[in-house]
Amino acid sequence: MSNIFMWTIIWVGLSFGLYIYIAWRSRVSDAAGFYIAGKGVPPIANGMATAADWMSAVSFIGLAGLVSFTGYWSSALLMGWTGGYVLLALLLAPYLRKFGKFTVPDFIGDRYYSDTARMVAAACTVFISFTYICGQMRGVGIVFSRFLHVDISIGVIIGMLIVFFYAGLGGMKGITYTQVAQYCVLITAYVVPAVAISMVITGNPIPQLGFGSKIVQEGIYQGQYVLEALNNIAVDLGMKQYTATFSPGGSSMLNIFLLCLTMMCGTAGLPHVIIRFFTTPTVKDARKSAGWALLFIAILYTTCPAVAVFARFNMVNTLNEKTYEGAPSWFKNWEGPGLIVWVDKNNDGKIQYRNGAVFKGKPNLKPSTELGAHGERQVTNAITDTPNELYVDRDIMVLANPEIGGLPAWVIGLVAAGGLAAALSTAAGLLLAIGSSISHDLYFRIINKNASEKQRLLVARVVIGLAVACSGYFGIHPPGFVTQVVAWAFGMAAASFFPAIILGIFSTKTTKEGAICGMAVGMIFTASYIINATYMGGSTWFLNIGTMGIGAIGMFMNFIVATVVSSFTKAPPKEIQELIQSVRIPRGAGGATHA
Repeated sequence: MSNIFMWTIIWVGLSFGLYIYIAWRSRVSDAAGFYIAGKGVPPIANGMATAADWMSAVSFIGLAGLVSFTGYWSSALLMGWTGGYVLLALLLAPYLRKFGKFTVPDFIGDRYYSDTARMVAAACTVFISFTYICGQMRGVGIVFSRFLHVDISIGVIIGMLIVFFYAGLGGMKGITYTQVAQYCVLITAYVVPAVAISMVITGNPIPQLGFGSKIVQEGIYQGQYVLEALNNIAVDLGMKQYTATFSPGGSSMLNIFLLCLTMMCGTAGLPHVIIRFFTTPTVKDARKSAGWALLFIAILYTTCPAVAVFARFNMVNTLNEKTYEGAPSWFKNWEGPGLIVWVDKNNDGKIQYRNGAVFKGKPNLKPSTELGAHGERQVTNAITDTPNELYVDRDIMVLANPEIGGLPAWVIGLVAAGGLAAALSTAAGLLLAIGSSISHDLYFRIINKNASEKQRLLVARVVIGLAVACSGYFGIHPPGFVTQVVAWAFGMAAASFFPAIILGIFSTKTTKEGAICGMAVGMIFTASYIINATYMGGSTWFLNIGTMGIGAIGMFMNFIVATVVSSFTKAPPKEIQELIQSVRIPRGAGGATHA
């Protein structure tokens, strides 16, 4: 048994045991406890749980990998997601908490005085959450396949069983306190290796400062700034400079702006994050928990660029121009599950990382077990007209970072536990959003208004089980890489929920017909654009905007349609307009307030 495997077993075993224990102690038997934790979660705990719910596998695993390979372009994700949380905390969270509802469809159904609006919102919640959760299950499978030496599909199944146990048993209460523990695990696992590697490369223990410092590590780049060295490396390998902005062949300014805007507004429209602010005792506590969550999120997001930069620098230095026999052990460890592959195109026995693709088709194809002349694993779909010989799955960069940097086995095992914590924490929140939408918003509020709490909880747990099974399938057969799939979910949230919630809070003139038409148009346009461009051979026909940023256009369409339709339909009832006004009046101002 290797040291890495042993430490992974220890960390994963301890963390899973803790999650299961907390879920068992927090199990609930009433609807309020299952849906919103009885509105009794303290602000700091809710902030920590919100951060864990928010920082999914894409934040822990995928984001730094994307920044590592794409440089400036992916900074739009960092800016959009962080700015979006500020938008959520200032514009939405306190008012939604004041409405005092269980779910986002619950708010939309009551605000727009329509069961049809509730059904459309519930359908959007399920679709968005399901898309999002597929990325989490993929992350779980990657961690298990590498560190516990099981097939990705087996890893996904293990994750499915764990997350179903504590999501179905404890509901929001169990998930909340489990996520507090998961945040502690994931942030420790993210920051510890970043600090260690920053010290090795730059001598600075603060990663946020280290990646802007000079290299002190011995080698040809000693004395250069880290980003300067990466720019020089990229040019030497035939690539554009790592810090280049809108260079030829890169993403346009419009695409980057819309990507940032999509992530920002998608953040403020994500149902599983918004529901977090229904769990606090008061509106004041909702504001406090938003502040705590932003602080907890910032710790990881400000560390992410440093992790990405150090991982890329170490990867190129340890692999490029090395023979297969001389390649470091981390390369062969990740080669096993097919997440890194070398194709010796010029038959010189050396690994040559250059500009250009290695594979035709999707990048997650596994190599065969047949070996080439120099020990490389052969693939049948290699692209021979580019000089690049190395394929690295971008989703492994954070997980492989401690190995690439030569850190001890206990740190490597800790990072594996952190990756699982990030994926499972968000998966649990998404499953609850799906279960709540169907059991509360469809079954209880529309189908069977006399349903007992026992019946509602049974329906919620059955739905969670079905959602786990479906998401597990797409975790094994992913529709894209982790960050891409999650970005699609954000785009659909921006296109459907964000306008409906903003207009629902700040406009007394938006009607049920306007909200329904707006959500339908925004969601259908965004989802069909993504599906057509990704799976049906279509083009990014609208101003050449990519699928990860098209949600902003869907959002604008939603706002326009909702406003135009509302202007031609009957105004909302007087009591609804008074409710909207009362929700915006601060306590002590003389207006009605909702606890």
